[in-house]
Amino acid sequence: MNAFSFYKLYLCFKNNHISFKKLLEPLKANLLENGIETPNTLQSKIISKIKGGASMIVVSPDNSGKTTSLVISVINKLQHAFEDAPRALIFVKDKASALELEQTFKIFAKGTDLRFYCAYEEHDIEIQREEIYVGVDVVIATPKRLNRIFYLNGINLNKLQMFIVEDADFVFKSNMVSEINRTPESIGKCQYLVFTDRYDERYERWQETFMFNAQTIIVKK
Repeated sequence: MNAFSFYKLYLCFKNNHISFKKLLEPLKANLLENGIETPNTLQSKIISKIKGGASMIVVSPDNSGKTTSLVISVINKLQHAFEDAPRALIFVKDKASALELEQTFKIFAKGTDLRFYCAYEEHDIEIQREEIYVGVDVVIATPKRLNRIFYLNGINLNKLQMFIVEDADFVFKSNMVSEINRTPESIGKCQYLVFTDRYDERYERWQETFMFNAQTIIVKK
């Protein structure tokens, strides 16, 4: 290997190891504390795009870092608490998924004042309405419960910046398409992100409606 080739290899290695440099400081510290020093392949491809506001359908295998990428991106974009209405809405399949994702957020958002809230069927809806009204930045919800709260005037989506579906396979398996489709009808301009293990042609319908101009990013583990 000549000196020029070695230098290019060095730069590639160096840039890969400092690509977390633009993240929020508490987030960077939390990543390091949890053993994440550099972005993996998926994170390298999508985090900067998400920060820039791109809507995307992200297709990548299980255990490839989709959830961590989602959490990093939301924290890095919202950064701190702001007003009362949520700025990010994340749809998940059930209560267990909501609570697990909330815990992940709390780990990586330590040192920030971001507020997270889970809304699911196994909880009193009136209590949920009241707790959301107090003020929250990120709502993690099952589609049916979120829509019920919305139609009871229990959540303000006018400030929403990020609409996200995590592990979106459940949408078709559980026949939740109509529940997912209903929410974008009620919000204005927004960034849409869908994370899934496998591509489904039915995602193209979303790209023809509320996810127009969305990129499809396919990353193999």
